[in-house]
Amino acid sequence: MFVTPKKGLGQHFLTDKNIAGKIVDSLSLEGYSKIIEVGPGTGILTSIMLNKGLDVYAVEIDREAVSYLKKHLPSLKGKIFHEDFLRFPLSEKFNEPVAVAGNFPYNISSQILFRILENRNLIREVVCMLQKEVAVRIAESPGNKIYGITSVLLQAFYNIEYLFTVTEKSFYPPPAVKSAVIKLSRNNTEKLECDEKLFFIIVKAAFNRRRKTLRNSLKRFLPQTSISSDILDKRPEQLGVNDFVMLTNMVEGGRS
Repeated sequence: MFVTPKKGLGQHFLTDKNIAGKIVDSLSLEGYSKIIEVGPGTGILTSIMLNKGLDVYAVEIDREAVSYLKKHLPSLKGKIFHEDFLRFPLSEKFNEPVAVAGNFPYNISSQILFRILENRNLIREVVCMLQKEVAVRIAESPGNKIYGITSVLLQAFYNIEYLFTVTEKSFYPPPAVKSAVIKLSRNNTEKLECDEKLFFIIVKAAFNRRRKTLRNSLKRFLPQTSISSDILDKRPEQLGVNDFVMLTNMVEGGRS
């Protein structure tokens, strides 16, 4: 039995066992005991984790892949969820810290990362494969043109490590782009020192008009009386997480 890669699901199955082993070895196994694998496909990562005695749960949307995993990895019995991770009720299924691992489908990788952000107080660590361009952007520091929304939002709650690059030859079918593995480790920020909902809104609004200064891109959030601050004369890629926290408080203060 073989799982047919489905273009609509963005499936590019990892075939290189050495790369799979490096991904599994990148898990710290600190602060959690359960690992949720997103989109295990043919189970190359899954089997390595199981062989190491790790407590693995699989979330897989592809019915054919689910059947394959049930047949070839019987020790996963009762731990395979035939569901879409973007709608998977993590907090209902798990009541203790977990890690997330996987070769994320590139067409929805950003959505998966935002889902992880929503569950940041449950997910202690993430080791995942992404399109290299996306991985570099997430790990980037302020001041670079590729630094963006996901950089700020993920770095607000996770320490990011770019681990290694993976070539197209490591997959079937080979993707048209290079890939990379990154690691997200939950930092000590339980809550930002600002309105978090407004923080997310401000970050997204700023980068949606990233060529403009913040004074112009955030005009609709600012009070009629102009706020005097040098930060508003900068562009969003020049600001770190703490700067955006300060900016959020500035906007909220100007509204009151």
